[in-house]
Amino acid sequence: MSENHIAGGQRRSRLLLVCLMLAAIIGCTETRPLDELIFLDGRAVAPAGDSVLAITRAGLGGVLLRNQWTGKIDTLGAGNLVSPHHVQWATDKWFVSDVSDGRPAIVVFARDGSRERRIELDGVASAPHQFAVLPDGRIIVESPSGQLLALEGADTSMFALTQQSPRSGFLVAARGGVLHAIPDRTITLYNALGRIRWRLEWPWAESAFVADLAVDSQGRPHVLAGQAGRDGFVVFGISPETGEIGRWSEDGPYATFVVRPLGNIQPDSAGRWIGP
Repeated sequence: MSENHIAGGQRRSRLLLVCLMLAAIIGCTETRPLDELIFLDGRAVAPAGDSVLAITRAGLGGVLLRNQWTGKIDTLGAGNLVSPHHVQWATDKWFVSDVSDGRPAIVVFARDGSRERRIELDGVASAPHQFAVLPDGRIIVESPSGQLLALEGADTSMFALTQQSPRSGFLVAARGGVLHAIPDRTITLYNALGRIRWRLEWPWAESAFVADLAVDSQGRPHVLAGQAGRDGFVVFGISPETGEIGRWSEDGPYATFVVRPLGNIQPDSAGRWIGP
């Protein structure tokens, strides 16, 4: 047998070995679920990139952090939170709304879960669980007068003038700015300077109500809505570029929804994500 045949056989053997090793690695590697949870039991779920989801539940004094690759669940803020609801990952920290003894606040945690500070919102924010953190660290809340305020350290400044409404609005950080929904009025996306990118006139009947807003890991906003006197909820997907409502779900009785890889939205069950 020639040396060329021997060398060729050795190369093929090495190539086969590499292929087998890659197949074994791929077969053993955890894969991210195709669906992304966006609402659980009527509450928005907050992503930290494409790997972690932050989830709050009524009666739970902490935030569940679900690893999307392994399914493992950790708890953030246990012992430091009483009634958490809204969560956002921003500036390499966790921001969590909380109410303790009737006093609303935003509690800030470091990446390792250690508590850094508590920002009191009593008399500052009209809706205790609604806020949005901008990339520069400013926190946007809705004031009792209905205007959007920017909190930066001990300083408070006007972020944007809004339409007056008897109902408090909903806030979520989106595309480097703030998405603000005023029931019966408008849904507006502001940039980081408080200028309007687009504004959508309220597209539903007055009997419709917003339960929460969410933005998925792809930066797509979603509105969880219900209708007075009717069971069930529906989610509307909004284009972050134009404000057009381009997707919506079937009615879901438990207000738990996922967004599929191609952007379509469908009802789901809480137990699939966090167990019974």
